[in-house]
Amino acid sequence: MTRRRMVGAGAFCAALALSLGTAAWAKGSGQPDWRALPLYDTATLSAGFVPDPWEQRLQAGGGDAVTQDLGPGCTGYINASAPDVDLNYQAASSPLYIHVVSDSDTTLVVNGPDGRWYCNDDFSGLDPALIFQNPLSGNYNIWVGVHGSSELRAATLRITELNPF
Repeated sequence: MTRRRMVGAGAFCAALALSLGTAAWAKGSGQPDWRALPLYDTATLSAGFVPDPWEQRLQAGGGDAVTQDLGPGCTGYINASAPDVDLNYQAASSPLYIHVVSDSDTTLVVNGPDGRWYCNDDFSGLDPALIFQNPLSGNYNIWVGVHGSSELRAATLRITELNPF
């Protein structure tokens, strides 16, 4: 079954560094496993959620290299066996910001409710971010990677409707 857990109509509009991609994986083992249970948490948020931002501390990175084959802007190392966080989101008219704060050079890989891959590196300094101007309701699978190293690094994933930039 293909991934089409799309609720509602509309398309993702992304600001600045948002990149779209098709599925392929550096190790030749297929896509990161978006069906697996997340390593850290599942957040269920509706537009206007409080507290905003929602945060998850985690260890970014893993042994699986992300390449441009997954999509433009895709880079770094993740644990491809499972997302770090799943976000079940009920959208309204607010933009959705998914970003990472870390002392390390981190990357972001998201599989959206439309089945597309979205990636970013270095949106704000060395921290990645994705901005969905007109987000879809549904499930977002989120991986936080490390650029240039397979070592795990401390990071905080933040999900907000308030512009953090």
